[in-house]
Amino acid sequence: MFLEIVTPEASIFQGEVESVIVPGTEGEFQMLENHAAIVSLLQEGTVKIRGDFNIAEAYSDLFTDGDNGTKLLAIQSGTVELKDNKMIILVD
Repeated sequence: MFLEIVTPEASIFQGEVESVIVPGTEGEFQMLENHAAIVSLLQEGTVKIRGDFNIAEAYSDLFTDGDNGTKLLAIQSGTVELKDNKMIILVD
């Protein structure tokens, strides 16, 4: 699925990913390929991205390495929308 992560300053990530785990207001949840359409608020926590992708050097300092090649992004709050295998995460 295609993921785009947008902050107020810039689009910090765009690429194909295998899965994404986000900190929803009712707890973490994971989205995989062909997930049902969803819109949800996000709370402070960590976005966990799994897949074979590269992060632009200009934004690599925002991401940390997790287990098994997962990339982690700490967020304060945000919104996620997934429809037709295209996910957009708007974060603060």
